[in-house]
Amino acid sequence: MSRAALLVLADGRFPAGGHAHSGGAEAAVKAGRITDAPGLEEFCRGRLHTSGLVGAALAAAAVLGADPGELDAAADARTPSPALRAAARRLGRQLLRAARVTWPSAELDAVARRFPKGAHQPVVLGLAARAAGLAPEDAAHCAVYESVSGPATATVRLLSLDPFDATGVLARLAPELDRVADRAVEAARRVADEGVDALPAASAPLLEVGAQWHADWPVRLFAS
Repeated sequence: MSRAALLVLADGRFPAGGHAHSGGAEAAVKAGRITDAPGLEEFCRGRLHTSGLVGAALAAAAVLGADPGELDAAADARTPSPALRAAARRLGRQLLRAARVTWPSAELDAVARRFPKGAHQPVVLGLAARAAGLAPEDAAHCAVYESVSGPATATVRLLSLDPFDATGVLARLAPELDRVADRAVEAARRVADEGVDALPAASAPLLEVGAQWHADWPVRLFAS
């Protein structure tokens, strides 16, 4: 296991396409639910404990060797919004392209053949972590961090929020990220005995509704 590999995978400059997505922040800003740093913190906390938890568990389960097809179906079932499902698959396709070059692996090649239009991003994230020799805890931490860092970065552009304030939000949430990652890994370890129903299915209806609304905008800064 290489901690440096985790830094590569979690780096915002890793060419996985995440910079083009706001994690629902653009719709939340327009709806008036994020107007300042405290609003961003509450938004990120909600996202962390719902989609962040689900994504981290899927990623950890992929590292542990759960079947990618079953995990992808589980991700679909936990993502009611067609717009969010499409975005997750686009991100998964881009991440898989980057991961196959960075950590060549027969397993990643097989997933590319199995999902030519892309698998859900958290599933691919876990498979990339596995190819990099990382642990399920690493993949879970990467997933929960992505769930909040994307909206924080996007809000700096959307609201001209002070980057120091946005980074302060992430720092204050750090203990919660650790706890959510631990919960995700615990659930992922049960998949071998209980199947994918052991994975969390926390919902965030406003994110789903906002994603569908956002997808219909004629002009937007972010893809989702």
